[in-house]
Amino acid sequence: MITAPCFSVDAWTLKETPLLLDLLPQSESIFALSNGHVGWRGNLDEGEPHGMPGSYLNGFFEVHPLPYAEGGYGYPESGQTAINVTNGKVIRLLVDDEPFDLRYGRLRSHERTLDLRTGLLRRHCEWTSPAGCSVRVTSTRLVSFTQRSIAAVAYEVEAVDTPVRIVVQSELIANEQLPAASSDPRAAAALESPLVSEENQAWGNRLLLVHSTRNSKMRIGTAADHTVHGTGKTDTRSESSADIARLTVTSQLAPGEKLRIEKMVAYGWSRIRSLPAVRDQVEAALAAAGSTGWQELVEQQRSYLKAFWERSDVEIDGDEDLQQAVRFALFHVLQAGARAEQRAIPAKGLTGTGYGGHTFWDTETFVLPLLTYTSPHAVAEALRWRQSTLPAARDRARQLGLRGAAFPWRTIDGAECSAYWPAGTAGFHINADIADAVIRYVSATGDYDFARASGLELLVETARLWMSLGYHDDEGAFHINGVTGPDEYSAIIDDNVYTNVMAARNLRGAAEAADRLPDEAASLGADDKETAAWRSAAESMHLPYNDKLGVHEQYSGFTQYEPWDFAATRPEQYPLLLHFPYFDIYRKQVVKQADLVLAMYLCSECFDIEQKARNFAYYEPFTVRDSSLSACCQAVLAAEVGHDQLAYKYAVEAALIDLNDLHMNTRDGLHIASLAGTWMALVCGFGGMRHNGYRLSFVPRLPKKLRRLAFPVEIWGRRLRVEITTGGATYTLLAGDAMSITHHGEAVSLEPGVSVSCRTPDAVRRPPPQQPPSRRPGHHP
Repeated sequence: MITAPCFSVDAWTLKETPLLLDLLPQSESIFALSNGHVGWRGNLDEGEPHGMPGSYLNGFFEVHPLPYAEGGYGYPESGQTAINVTNGKVIRLLVDDEPFDLRYGRLRSHERTLDLRTGLLRRHCEWTSPAGCSVRVTSTRLVSFTQRSIAAVAYEVEAVDTPVRIVVQSELIANEQLPAASSDPRAAAALESPLVSEENQAWGNRLLLVHSTRNSKMRIGTAADHTVHGTGKTDTRSESSADIARLTVTSQLAPGEKLRIEKMVAYGWSRIRSLPAVRDQVEAALAAAGSTGWQELVEQQRSYLKAFWERSDVEIDGDEDLQQAVRFALFHVLQAGARAEQRAIPAKGLTGTGYGGHTFWDTETFVLPLLTYTSPHAVAEALRWRQSTLPAARDRARQLGLRGAAFPWRTIDGAECSAYWPAGTAGFHINADIADAVIRYVSATGDYDFARASGLELLVETARLWMSLGYHDDEGAFHINGVTGPDEYSAIIDDNVYTNVMAARNLRGAAEAADRLPDEAASLGADDKETAAWRSAAESMHLPYNDKLGVHEQYSGFTQYEPWDFAATRPEQYPLLLHFPYFDIYRKQVVKQADLVLAMYLCSECFDIEQKARNFAYYEPFTVRDSSLSACCQAVLAAEVGHDQLAYKYAVEAALIDLNDLHMNTRDGLHIASLAGTWMALVCGFGGMRHNGYRLSFVPRLPKKLRRLAFPVEIWGRRLRVEITTGGATYTLLAGDAMSITHHGEAVSLEPGVSVSCRTPDAVRRPPPQQPPSRRPGHHP
């Protein structure tokens, strides 16, 4: 965990001073740059020292055998792991034959700054070699939002007090040696040097490498071009071999003179295109970037982000750390999905290989809601990717003896990659999560072209799975048994409330979409009889309830289980899954992450406020938050039922999960869903925003720590600004036609350009709930 402040607090930048080598793996994730297609970890320019080198292409992976002590029917045979592709970041420096290595000589100053308004990572350092020669090094790095295939670096060296001979080596490197990525030797062997050389070239200032993967048979091309600005004593030469292409620049610098190199790197990959086609693809991307030039790329980046912040920024008065953290979170969520374009949004984005680079239900439930109201085009692309994987999902359903589609628990290209069947097979709620994202997106945007071409098919096929998975009992109630809900400390259980209420939403949404698009529904074979069955199942969905306790059961029988012995569990024994057998965890009342609580947020209309308050109070003492997906959900419900200060603590935890490395695994990549959940905690928690069909409502109320919260919402072709203070809220319709919302249950009519202020009623105060010992928010082992 990062226990000391590493980054100065600033509203729009993240600045690291000084460089802490023992925290390099964490800072490499935090300073990662991406556009959803290309990702570069925040490694130092010269490549070493490093925690984990990382250059990634969304959807590019290698396959490997999955480990099973004992196989079984329906187990996936192969896993997929995102791999470190050709590294185009590296620019090595020699100063009078001494390698510029921060572990040697004297590092007189070092500063890295990530500017959230420009998308640039800047580095300034001054170093004296063991021989006493001093240089000043400045670099600026970007991964372009406007030119999807392009990443770039501007690298500048200045002699400080004596003449120096400078050698700069700008490289493309494939098959870098990496820390062990897997404890399974078969997987490790498959992932070691996964790229096979197909072509290498170097001419003038240009470099090219083309490789393919050994097993997944994907092809990647990487090309680089350089613009060199130096003195009259500057020379260049280039060379290439199978796994490396290099441009070497030599220069003599007098004190105050500079050598500047602007490096453009283009990436492209394909499973089906030929070597010449991939080579030409990256050459064309490089030509376009060269025509644009470094300075214009920088301006395009600034302009893109200016538009993003206008529709996305969350403003906070009263907590500078939280203000910085929420903007950091929004920036990284944008980076994860902006140009993914019919590819998955991985759980770690393109910041590291944690979880093997897989995407989970996190995307639809945590990331896409934020993007729906800020960058809806990215949502449509993510859901089109899900549609493209329907053939694999249908095959998986047939393999399991089910109708419709069974979407994978974890995947890169649509094939199930989980070797743990209680999640990989029984985590069916992923179907409803995808459907929920479709329903929300169409309702928020009115994009009926998407609904017609993609959304309806996703809703129909997911609905069909529930009808073959569930059943009506003798009294007509609909049950879904033998599933695993969001709480992974409970597996293969009956009538999980989250699964059931989300499945009901899926079924209703599919029926309503089929009614709106009858011709398209008929082409999918969805007739009136089938849609009537969907409605019947949704209306009769069973939600287990303990009348004696007055609470919903997370699943049937949960409240009858023996409580976990929290008093005997030491702080260092969390997360529980690393210290106790699942056999013991599964049969106790202990909750890894918000489950029923998440259901009460997403399907708010299914529970009244008193039920929410009782349920929240009951489940808090059992919820240990061993998952990064929990704190943001608990923040939303805590705010709704009147525990403002507790909600604030959970919101801070979600926001600082990576900046403070609260789960001690930021080195593997950022927690993109928790970062998106920061927006959820603030906008849907303290802002009380709920969007149900064509109703948009707010129940705003600030915790004591905050004086003001403001945010925009893009919905129905309109842009609404909400500003909340301690006494009330002001709603301003910035763009679009007149609309109506509700504020604390009262209707409010909004006209373009007119601000309407509403008073916030006093909150209902309830006894604060308890949390497991040592698991209260703000207390971490």
